[in-house]
Amino acid sequence: MNIQIFGKSKCFDTKKAERYFKERRIKYQMVDLARYGMSKGEFTSVCRAVGLEAMIDPKAKDPDAAMLPYLASDEAKMEKLLDNPKLLQTPIVRNGKQATVGFCPDVWKTWE
Repeated sequence: MNIQIFGKSKCFDTKKAERYFKERRIKYQMVDLARYGMSKGEFTSVCRAVGLEAMIDPKAKDPDAAMLPYLASDEAKMEKLLDNPKLLQTPIVRNGKQATVGFCPDVWKTWE
């Protein structure tokens, strides 16, 4: 298992995801989205697994969040999300080609 957790330092669901893997002694790599963001390859891999709409945070308080639904194409939305990772729903937990968005312990159990 090769677990990556993409999250925000002040996100409670990200902290719960970290605790879930720590309690089960499963090694993971934590990536701070605000500081490092996601590479295009990582983003497209997660996007294929969960879909673009699932990755958008409906509670984002960023000014760019208001204009995101009005962008014409999915490519434009992807570029905006890559440029501004604050608009992504967290945590994004990735295990190879599998991925989840949000706190999903039921799915993570199947990965063990």
